Amino acid sequence: METIALHTRLAPGKEADYDRIHAVIPPELDAALREAGVLDWRIWRSGLDLFHVVDCEDYAAMRAFLREHPANIPWQARMGELLDVPDDYSGGDSGIPQVWQLPAEPVEPAAPAASAAPVGPDAPADGSAR
Repeated sequence: METIALHTRLAPGKEADYDRIHAVIPPELDAALREAGVLDWRIWRSGLDLFHVVDCEDYAAMRAFLREHPANIPWQARMGELLDVPDDYSGGDSGIPQVWQLPAEPVEPAAPAASAAPVGPDAPADGSAR
């Protein structure tokens, strides 16, 4: 399974239309997404910015499958009217590169580094070494 993050941007003034249209997607598009290997697709909107997280079997294969799919073509045309830059599914999009993820297991704290200056009640007030 792959998890892919995407960023798209709405054209100004299209926020309410985008939200309304996505309230319920067409059943044939739902079926096509699932047939293409999409396990989950979530979208968040902040102003004009849209952030997608897609869980799928194979992102490149999913895009290739949907490129000419009869349920996706009219959907992308409709989205093209709302987005700042429409997606024509022709590129080699691989999503936003991941920078960090919370590890599955807690990270053990590193041992404190040895300090040249004494620490504690006997240390000079100015922090200098004796």
